[in-house]
Amino acid sequence: MAQLNKFVVDLKAVGEPTRLRLLSLLALSELSVKDLTQILGQSQPRISRHLKLLVDSGLVVRHAEGAWAYFGICSNSVKSHFVYSLLKNLDIWDEQIQSDRRGLKLLQEKQKQKAEKYFSAIASDWDLIRSLHVSEELVEAEIIASLGVKKYEMMIDLGTGTGRMLELLKANYKKAIGIDFSKEMISLARSRLVDNNISNAQIRLGDIVALDEYENIANLAIIHQVLHFFDDPGQVLLAAREVLQPKGEMLIVDFAPHEFNFLAIEHEHKRLGISEQQIQSWAKKAGLEVVMSKEIPNGKDASGLTVCIWVLKDNR
Repeated sequence: MAQLNKFVVDLKAVGEPTRLRLLSLLALSELSVKDLTQILGQSQPRISRHLKLLVDSGLVVRHAEGAWAYFGICSNSVKSHFVYSLLKNLDIWDEQIQSDRRGLKLLQEKQKQKAEKYFSAIASDWDLIRSLHVSEELVEAEIIASLGVKKYEMMIDLGTGTGRMLELLKANYKKAIGIDFSKEMISLARSRLVDNNISNAQIRLGDIVALDEYENIANLAIIHQVLHFFDDPGQVLLAAREVLQPKGEMLIVDFAPHEFNFLAIEHEHKRLGISEQQIQSWAKKAGLEVVMSKEIPNGKDASGLTVCIWVLKDNR
């Protein structure tokens, strides 16, 4: 109780209306200062001042994304429980709170439209590559089967793209973080999390070979159709291993070796597939063990792409 009282003191009276409105919005979605100024109709300095008090109190966390930063409710169980308990006492029919939530919904819809516009511009490329391998439905069924009914405390999806793995594996994690270097992609991924009512996953802008801030936090790392974009995929495995806790697992999905040179010329693929021998070698150097591997060939076209699934384990 003393600790909770300290939170109230640190907030300089948590009942201040703007701070309550901020907490109410951040409990629904991670948002930037720009987002919050648009929704609340207040100035950037005023919003930033209130956010600083909330961050200093430890109730809100700040995640930098280049020149931008996103804010959300902290993950600390005691503090987050305090926030959500506080928000339960808000009148859900309060007109100001309802107006803020309508503003949030409108903002999310605009962001979704912008992200979908970007994705539609590259969709033809995605459709072409999909046409070369077995159906996504079958691949995704095999991914789910590879993990079974395991429930992971924290999953990190490296190169999350549209956030599809966060959707597909939502039954397998309690919390998750998706990381991608493309601002357009993370906007799309955030929109899809909202559409699918996934509140226990967050999206971060970041470099998946520079993961110091995520060291030793995950029980499961996902690397889905990412390795072929790197000259040295072994470096990705080394970086990914650092986010794993002892006994953690890594699930990798990629193409088997192939001869579709146009994927390198037109689609920035640095590797024309990944072999079993390469995975074994990279895994060994990263201190990981390959505990499962599976090939999913294109049954309709023998010359098409084969999708491979590997599960690796950190045996520390």
